[in-house]
Parts: sequence; structure tokens; C-alpha cells
Amino acid sequence: MPQPVTHRRTATAAALSAALLLTLTACGGDGGEPVRSAGNAEPQADLTVLAAASLTDVFKAAGAAYEKAHPGTEITFSFAGSQELVAQVRQGAPADVLVTADARSMAGVRGETGEPTVIAKNRLVIATGEGNPKKVRGLKDLADPALKVVLAAPEVPAGTYSRKILDAQGIAVKPVSQEPSVRAVLSKVELGEADAGLVYKTDAGSAPGKVDTVDIPDAQNAIAEYPAAALTSSKNSAAAEAFVTWLSGPEARKILKEAGFQQP
Repeated sequence: MPQPVTHRRTATAAALSAALLLTLTACGGDGGEPVRSAGNAEPQADLTVLAAASLTDVFKAAGAAYEKAHPGTEITFSFAGSQELVAQVRQGAPADVLVTADARSMAGVRGETGEPTVIAKNRLVIATGEGNPKKVRGLKDLADPALKVVLAAPEVPAGTYSRKILDAQGIAVKPVSQEPSVRAVLSKVELGEADAGLVYKTDAGSAPGKVDTVDIPDAQNAIAEYPAAALTSSKNSAAAEAFVTWLSGPEARKILKEAGFQQP
């Protein structure tokens, strides 16, 4: 016997209601958090990442890789000296993730971040003009008053590491300038405004054909660590945590290694 019309209409209405409920559930949550799509286990959201200046080149590559793996996600980077990034966080700058070039800077905003994770390490080298015209061979040569040396400012992680290794060797250097970031130090050497400067190995590697490098022996060097953490003020906390986790994963580590960074 055919089903009564009233029953068919009731069944149809129920089916439509169920479909509408599923659609609404898929479209959003109730807390403003990014939604997990059926084909992707990680939340999607546009992120702003505050990152140390020495990560400028490699993070552009890492960001592109992350966006490719997470369609619909866009990452905006703000690069500066770690001390400037910390000041931005303290001033309430809208951001989701912080990556500094030392643990001390990250500790300065403890309580405003999640648990930090070290994603990479780095080491210092002496950057000189192309061809090393002043024949710099090691740290001791930086004490020559005739040599124009530039260092990162003491509050900058690269400046702290530089002073640490120079003091450990008893080498007194009077820099012609102290810069707000390690990239600024590199720029001074590139432009010929300084004969030499202490920069990270990866920064020197970003300027092939523009600067030469002089390696510093392990026993005289310092290892820089890069901790990353999601900011507690982030409006996209789940997506921010997911990005920090990704930075510690195999794909990001491969990108960092190819750029000259050491594994954590």
C-alpha cells in the first residue's frame, strides 16, 4: 500500500532538517576557533607570526610550504630583533605565534605564551667583505683598532652571543656601531660600511657573492637556540599551536636544515 502523503512530507522535512544541521555544524563552531575540515585534521586560520630577523629567508619558504599543505590558510610574518618582538608582545600587538633567537627573550614574556619548543639551532661566524680584503682569520683579529667591526646591540640575541664568545677569549672589540638586528649587521658588511661583523652562519649564507665568512672553532663559539610558542592572546589558539607543532615536524626541519640551521 502506498505511504500516505502526510507521512512522506514528514520524512522529507526530517531529512532536510538533518541536512541543515550537518551543514551548520560543518560551517563553524561557537567559540570563534578555526574549523577542522573533514579532509584535514589541523585547524585552518590566518596567522600572524612574530619571528627573529635571522629567520627571514627560511621562514618565507616554511610559510609557503605550510600554506600549500593547508589550503585557505595565510601566514603573515613580522621579522625583527627578538627584543623588538618581545616589546611588541608586551604592548599587545595582535599576533598568534612568537619565535625568538634565544630562550632569554622568550622567557621575558612568560605567561603570555604557551610552552616554548626549540625548533632549530644556529652558530656564529665572522662575516667580511667579499674576498676578505682585510685578511681576517679569527676572533683575535677583530680587536685590531684599524678594523671597522660592527656587532649586534647587547640586547639583541646575536649581540649577547657575540659578547659572550669575545669575553670568553679575552678579546676587547670596539665596534663602530651596534645594530638592532643581526640582519642589520650583515647589511653593514655587505655595503662596505664595516670590514667585519659577527652574524649567524645562516645569515652569511643568505648573501652569497656579497660577503665571505670565517668560521669560528666550536670551542670558541656559542650555540643559538630558537624557541617557538603560541601566544595566549591569539584568537586562533588551536591553529597557532598546530603551526608551532608543524615547525618541530619533519617537513619544517628539512627546510631549516637545508637553510643551514642545526637540528634542535
